[in-house]
Amino acid sequence: MKIAFATQDLRQIDAHFGWAKNIAIYEISPDGHRFLEAVQFDGDLAEDGNEDKLAPKLEAIKDCAILYVAAIGGSGAARVVAQNVHPVKVSQPENIAEALEKLQGVLRGTPPPWLRKAMRKGHPNTFDFDSEA
Repeated sequence: MKIAFATQDLRQIDAHFGWAKNIAIYEISPDGHRFLEAVQFDGDLAEDGNEDKLAPKLEAIKDCAILYVAAIGGSGAARVVAQNVHPVKVSQPENIAEALEKLQGVLRGTPPPWLRKAMRKGHPNTFDFDSEA
């Protein structure tokens, strides 16, 4: 499962989605995680009301199941959710490595329903009716 982090420094979850200089993307499983890529953004990222700045960020996270942010506006959150990406807001800056370790622990246990749904992103829902007979 791919996870994205809105970050200014590539070490902490410390950025508003629309203002983030970077989106760090990781692959995670119950057994480990690995860094995939960092997508960098330029321009006037702090310009409120500029919805165009979200398009490249939405493209960067399209394959991700979860997006960690320090903050996200209502329009941005709606557009993220419309891509079947679950936004998670942290209350204060958090180290990305620590967040990955915590999430791995949850994945090894019994993930909550929202996380089980996020884990299925990109996998079609199937049900074997014959096995229920």
